[in-house]
Amino acid sequence: MRMTLAVHPELYTIHSFSPQEPVPAEVLHQEMFFIGKTKEELSVVAPANIVLNSLEQEDNWRCLEVLGPLGFSMTGIMSRVSGVLANENISIFAISTFDTDYILVKKDKLEQATKALKKSGYQINQSL
Repeated sequence: MRMTLAVHPELYTIHSFSPQEPVPAEVLHQEMFFIGKTKEELSVVAPANIVLNSLEQEDNWRCLEVLGPLGFSMTGIMSRVSGVLANENISIFAISTFDTDYILVKKDKLEQATKALKKSGYQINQSL
């Protein structure tokens, strides 16, 4: 099976908050966002056009979506994609949902990432 990834057109920012901080309300109104919380931190991925008062932030991320839905019996998808990108020295921020996986790469590495993935047999759709 040939795996297809779609490149989202938006820029994203990855934010770090104290775990006691409430999730900023404006995040919850975005079309797409991700929230992860542990005892040590609260991480929020949100579109770059919203300004959040976070402790730290990493700007200029683009999103590659593994087109699914992917069944839970499918294994190694994230490992294979991240392996291709690791071989190109491209750092990722990986996110999984119930239905699929998302791989964020820095904006300035997107072209290199998509070329490497195509070379490895992945199909890339440039925008949703």
